[in-house]
Amino acid sequence: MIPSFSYIRARSLDEAVRYLSLDGARAHAGGTDLLGCLRERIFDVTTVVSIAGLKELTGIGETPTGGIRIGSLTTIADVARNPVIRSKYRALSMAAAEVASPQLRNQGTIGGNLCQKPRCWYYRGEFYCLRKGGDQCFAVEGENAYHCIFGGENCFIVHPSDSAPALVALQASVTIAGPNGRRSVPVENFHMPPSEDYMRETVLEPAEIVTEIVLPPPAEGLRSSYRKVRARRAWDFALAGVALAIVFSGDQAADCRMVLSGAAPVPWRPAETEKIVEGEPLDRDRAAKAAAAAVKNAEPMAQNEYKIPLFRGLIEQQLMAIGGPEFR
Repeated sequence: MIPSFSYIRARSLDEAVRYLSLDGARAHAGGTDLLGCLRERIFDVTTVVSIAGLKELTGIGETPTGGIRIGSLTTIADVARNPVIRSKYRALSMAAAEVASPQLRNQGTIGGNLCQKPRCWYYRGEFYCLRKGGDQCFAVEGENAYHCIFGGENCFIVHPSDSAPALVALQASVTIAGPNGRRSVPVENFHMPPSEDYMRETVLEPAEIVTEIVLPPPAEGLRSSYRKVRARRAWDFALAGVALAIVFSGDQAADCRMVLSGAAPVPWRPAETEKIVEGEPLDRDRAAKAAAAAVKNAEPMAQNEYKIPLFRGLIEQQLMAIGGPEFR
């Protein structure tokens, strides 16, 4: 049962920030994650502040430098079908199309997708785990088939967002508004690893709101993609996924950014693997070598070792695909 709370519809961004400064206040945008968290008693709430009516936080448009700006309240569905994103930032369009179900994509927002809470069944269930203030991560000795193989420390969740890996690969940033004004943070630095603070998912401070996502102009020769493997095709989170953003010069990969989903508590970037791809023609041997390097330092748990060959095959396949005629 959802607990009782006060509900406020903010009429401006400044008003939203002011109300979110109240103890126990939470922001409501699309609500697809918030309502689940309230129902499952993930956190206490006294006031829900709706920002859904703030038109300044919606829409997709070009920036003065030739990139694009996506308002944080823009729906996932609108991101997936936008012709500019599909043409210039293909990885983001592909990732948005893989989020949840059509109903949730029509309701959920791009900002909410970046800020959503973990989907670990211990965190979402009736377990007083470390992330909820307890003294242990139950996944360590429990059911951990869907948990991380990289970056696990204290808490072994996997980051649930599909859009985040694509945005990291495309070097996007988020604009944040709060009591101390506005600031910009690269999406790569937006999420909080449990080694730094296992009680937080993002760098957002109290009463701060993501207002927009900004993507830089695409480099000449950029090709990007996102591929996700999941247990159910109809609706599910990633068992393994990979976002690629590779700048080609002829048949050579001049610059490579690779980001994994379903792998770690944050979008995971295997930088050493990127260096293997760069400066060489992207043939099958190069793709196989890069894929092997990507999983070299994996630390699987008792039930998720299957993710290692899954990631290896997925990465090799996607590297070969992005070097092929479909992406030219």
